Amino acid sequence: MIEGPHGDVNYQALVDAGEPVVLKGAGQHLPLVAAGREGAKAAMAYLLRFDAGRGVVGFVGDPAIGGRFFYNEDLSAMNFAGGRAPLAHYLERIRDGMGQADAPSIYVGSTDLDIYLPGFREENPVVPDGALPGAQAPLASIWIGNRTTAAAHWDMSNNVACPLVGRRRFTLFPPDQVANLYPGPLEPTPGGQVVSMVDFRAPDHARYPGFRQALATAQVAELEPGDVLVYPALWWHQVEALDPFNVMVNYWWNEAPAFADTPMTTLLHALLSVRDRPEHEKQSWRALFDYYVFGPADRAGEHLPPHARGPLAPLDDRTARRLRAHVMQRLNR
Repeated sequence: MIEGPHGDVNYQALVDAGEPVVLKGAGQHLPLVAAGREGAKAAMAYLLRFDAGRGVVGFVGDPAIGGRFFYNEDLSAMNFAGGRAPLAHYLERIRDGMGQADAPSIYVGSTDLDIYLPGFREENPVVPDGALPGAQAPLASIWIGNRTTAAAHWDMSNNVACPLVGRRRFTLFPPDQVANLYPGPLEPTPGGQVVSMVDFRAPDHARYPGFRQALATAQVAELEPGDVLVYPALWWHQVEALDPFNVMVNYWWNEAPAFADTPMTTLLHALLSVRDRPEHEKQSWRALFDYYVFGPADRAGEHLPPHARGPLAPLDDRTARRLRAHVMQRLNR
């Protein structure tokens, strides 16, 4: 794992380099890190200072799951239950279970800082305002729980992650390892994203033989409170919270323009429209996608006069709305 620079950080340059980077100790000065050094009780009290009184969504799993939030045995349901309750409720349950071998696994994930803990981000600026580029404001979230594991998955945005209380282990894989990570169902999913079916604690190499190849590419980041991990969009990552009480803050950001639709919609429609065509047709469509989508953005329209380029020209809000309406019209035929 690469260790990155300290001081002023060009986050976009880091993700453009295409590899995860650890900024060792970059957030060790933050107030919650200091509170965490005093213990879980002090860290919980610090968090509750900012509680806006809204119920947060939390997930609770039986001790038998060992903290791994996943599916049940036959993939017919999840191995945990979700609910909404005050933040203090989940913190109390975590505190009551500390030191008990049969404590349930508790996880409050991806909770918007500015909505649920207003003022926290200003006192604990993991990333200074304005440091992340993009047409849309970054999403800052907090993750709270005991010893839990988020199965390997990918996100559509670049990520800055900083454990503030407790240690975290990230195991990361480049996007081209998708086949060797054996993705699960498109829906439902444990946390909104497709996850790897491989249990990293006891991988079944007979069932998932390609996982050995994935492991050869894996990068592991062992993070102490205050360390900062930066990694690009679409990298697979399993996240393990290693201590009895853990808090992490992350920022998602993307340079895609605000009018851009999610590529996942395109993938789903491609399953419907491309996947089951004859192989020679699929290869022809691959060439067309390479030309229109994956090649240089201006190539498909550069030989046409500007007035004739239509959606082949650079998009803006107006032309994106027009193209979206055209797509909807074709879908509704």
